[in-house]
Amino acid sequence: MSAASSLLSEEQFLCSICLDVFTDPVSTPCGHSFCKNCITQHWDVSVQCQCPMCNNLFYRRPELHVNTFISEMAAQFRKSAQMKASSCPDQRCAKPGEVPCDVCTGTKLKALKSCLVCLASYCETHLEPHQRMTGLKKHKLIDPVENLEGRMCKKHDRPLELFCKTDQMCVCQFCTESDHKSHHFVPLKEGCEGKKAELGKTEAEIQQKIQERRLKIEEIKHSVELSEEDADREIADSVRVFTALMQSVERGQAELIETIQEKQKTTEKQAEGFIKELEQEISELMKRTAEVEQLSRTEDHLHLLQSFPSLNTPPHTKDWTEVSVHRSSYEGTVRRAVAQLEETLRKEMEKLLVVELKRVQQYAVDVTLDPDTAHPVLILSDDGKQVNHGDVRKNLPDNPERFSPCACVLGKQSFSSGRFYYEVQVKGKTEWDLGVARGSINRKGGITVSPKNGYWIVCLRNGNKYKARADPRVLLSVKSKPQKVGVFVDYEEGLVSFYDVDAAALIYSFTGCTFTEKLYPIFCPSFNYGGENSAPLIISPVNHTD
Repeated sequence: MSAASSLLSEEQFLCSICLDVFTDPVSTPCGHSFCKNCITQHWDVSVQCQCPMCNNLFYRRPELHVNTFISEMAAQFRKSAQMKASSCPDQRCAKPGEVPCDVCTGTKLKALKSCLVCLASYCETHLEPHQRMTGLKKHKLIDPVENLEGRMCKKHDRPLELFCKTDQMCVCQFCTESDHKSHHFVPLKEGCEGKKAELGKTEAEIQQKIQERRLKIEEIKHSVELSEEDADREIADSVRVFTALMQSVERGQAELIETIQEKQKTTEKQAEGFIKELEQEISELMKRTAEVEQLSRTEDHLHLLQSFPSLNTPPHTKDWTEVSVHRSSYEGTVRRAVAQLEETLRKEMEKLLVVELKRVQQYAVDVTLDPDTAHPVLILSDDGKQVNHGDVRKNLPDNPERFSPCACVLGKQSFSSGRFYYEVQVKGKTEWDLGVARGSINRKGGITVSPKNGYWIVCLRNGNKYKARADPRVLLSVKSKPQKVGVFVDYEEGLVSFYDVDAAALIYSFTGCTFTEKLYPIFCPSFNYGGENSAPLIISPVNHTD
């Protein structure tokens, strides 16, 4: 066994997974060997069961048995290697990842230096000539490295000792006199210091990006937490509302059934009284019939004549001709029960709308009017919070952003994600338009206001007609004339909602919208109509609903 092991190299006893001498070696059906523990763990974490060496795929995991022959050979080799290592205790054998001596045969020892002239690495023993011989002493020795060829100039076969700052590359001494003549050179150390400074900046930038992304992760996690809280709140509210509705339905159904049953009981009681009375009369009549029949068969002439007056007259009975059982009327009973349910539902809806308005008010933003977009006839307040029709057209530059001839103005602020909400006072007005619009809308000439053209707007006309300018137009029903209108947008959900703030009521919602660019608040106070509609639209601070 000792003679055989001396003919084998270390590579033949190394597991290709752990890169160490085999421990409990096993062989796959394709003929490759691995440590039993290594191949087992490899297959445990792999999606497919295949050989790490040749990628041969096994559809069923092979049953593995320790190869006793290889195990004995590996043990013998390990023992032999340990004996060799003990024979030179001052030198260490090269381990995987360390640079081995290029001169050593058999077991490779760890290299102490690499020579840029010889293009070889040497252990302590084989380095000795470079420390003793005069010619070899002049060679350039460096700490042991692999790929020494890569440190040599491919053109001049000389060590790369300088850094050309002009071409940003490493060169040899001969390069400075040929291809890189008149270029700016520095020693490799100096070039490295400059690059290290750049790497420092790069590292700082990377660290900043890492920090930014960690903060973004925290932001996303926080958003998920808030979303979860919102979802829990919505579930709780929905459970409360539907529980109340189901209880109301059950209660209404029970009351309806009870009412119907009470009416039926009254009818049955009346019928029972009539039937009892009729049965009594039938009994009396049957009794009289029996007496008459018996008298008619008697041969006692005196008895018949004496009894005839009393039996010839029928017993007194009630006239049942007009008597009847009145069927109970149930008309309106179900309708009244449903009306009660509708009233309960209406009250629950009002409660929900109050909660909904409170939530959307959390997304309040500060909106101001953009004078560069205002039609020349509009008058804007100095603080950019009010706009009304001025009747007189001002001489203003007709820039591309300005509306003409449509008397509108946009808000300065734009939104391309998330949610936002603002409120506008419309008190005292008979006409107005409010909503949001895309930044790319047509602002010149005739404008058709619709979602298809980038407008999501609700308007008032003639003092009492509220419309959603959808496709087609929607005539809205409002219980009371809004004095302040709230506008809420959820960009990602494609939702634009309008609220009567004081009544905490929903006016209208555009749903299923697709937003792909910036959205701007849009305002149109409409004409003055001789002072009838002169009140301004006022962007109001949001006072959260109680």
